[in-house]
Amino acid sequence: MSFPKNFLWGGATAANQYEGGYLEGGKGINTSDTLTNGSHTTPRRVTWVIPETGETGSVPLTFGKTEFLPKGAIPTILDDEYYPSHVATDFYHHYKEDIALMGEMGFKTFRLSMNWARIFPNGDDENPNEEGLKFYDEVFDECAKYGIEPLVTLSHYETPLNLTIKYGGWKNRKCIDFFVKYAITVMKRYLGKVKYYLTFNEINIMCMMPYMAGGLTDFGDQAKAQGEHNQFVASARVVKEAHEISPELRIGQMLAYSPLYAYTCDPNDQIMVMEGMHQTLFYSDVQTGGYYPDYKLKEYERKGIVLEDTPEDYELIKNYSSDFLSFSCYGSNTVTTHQELIDNTGGNFFMGVKNPYLETNAWGWSTDPACLRLALNTLYDRYHKPLWIVENGIGWNDVKEENGSIHDTYRIDYLRKNIKSMDDAINLDGVDLMGYTMWGCIDLVSAGTGEMRKRYGFVYVDRDDEGNGTLARSKKDSFYWYKKVIASDGADLD
Repeated sequence: MSFPKNFLWGGATAANQYEGGYLEGGKGINTSDTLTNGSHTTPRRVTWVIPETGETGSVPLTFGKTEFLPKGAIPTILDDEYYPSHVATDFYHHYKEDIALMGEMGFKTFRLSMNWARIFPNGDDENPNEEGLKFYDEVFDECAKYGIEPLVTLSHYETPLNLTIKYGGWKNRKCIDFFVKYAITVMKRYLGKVKYYLTFNEINIMCMMPYMAGGLTDFGDQAKAQGEHNQFVASARVVKEAHEISPELRIGQMLAYSPLYAYTCDPNDQIMVMEGMHQTLFYSDVQTGGYYPDYKLKEYERKGIVLEDTPEDYELIKNYSSDFLSFSCYGSNTVTTHQELIDNTGGNFFMGVKNPYLETNAWGWSTDPACLRLALNTLYDRYHKPLWIVENGIGWNDVKEENGSIHDTYRIDYLRKNIKSMDDAINLDGVDLMGYTMWGCIDLVSAGTGEMRKRYGFVYVDRDDEGNGTLARSKKDSFYWYKKVIASDGADLD
């Protein structure tokens, strides 16, 4: 068994966690730029100001709330706070070095996000920022030197802050036109350099983290549903525009996905799993399947949600669904209706029950050797479209030894099990899998906690949780292991 010869091996990053270059080159401010650091026990915060009074403060970035900011407050940057995205791990000044390291590993593809506010600083600008466009020209040219195919996310938890303050974020339909203009600008600019695009990173996170996913400060069900709908329509319009620009362009969906297990054989636990999967698969039913499922329409009816929409919206969604479905999957989650059994272990925005059959790390992430095979089969059986795993990895507090080595055997073990799971899905089940981009291939800031100690990469970056360090790059043991995996097309996992 081995992977297809055209399989796209690589790694993934996001501008708000990796790029840095805050306000350099004409870049505007994003919502992510207002997020402080945090930890696995302390939430990240959004800082705010009330312009009329000058009062300032911050609110935890938590979900399950309707009220977010105080009355009259807007998100802002405060002088006495630390914002990890402003430097992150400084790809902006290290892109040549980092892409060379990816080339040394043999990457076939590199997933990165473009910083929307680097191209349109306010989101609603008449003309794009040429200096920002030139930066990505240079990045893509550098990728081409090593034969690396870019996979570009257009919006990865980064809404220009002006769109939040002026329009209320993605609950406003005007954002559809602003986003489509941005997408057309970059698709035409980089035609021949970039073939694969994703519209919105983990679009289903809107339901839990609407500020991150959609620039919303209104966390009500109506606002979130409208924000989701507007992003669906924007995505469909981008697919339409892309196909008209060039038949070579391919636009994918990006979904946060985890297999969901029932903790007991109680039928109520099975119903809980079904309803939980509906909350995830709704987003791919619309963006990849091309339709609003009945279970979601019934939910809207129960909650009194009425979308601001047009008949043309649904024609676009039906006729211009995504060309492929990409997703993140780090492990599985286990749920139960038996409250006395619940042990919240944290993780990537999810809470659940600790699975006694799986190991977890310090942040509550489980290592599930079957998660990718299960995810791939579920999604392929449902949509019959090509799939792409664009995030999978494990955060760990890696230690750099005195001699400069970093022995991350736990990461190698995690990846070995996950790659074997992909292998089974391809060779035993016949799933059409395009590629695999391990999350955080160069160390970056954690989206969920804002930490640096929660490291993911094959390459160690000298930076700590408070922003100290030289930003020097060092290869971990997993760097050499992944290089061997790619060279063997996944056959050599020792």
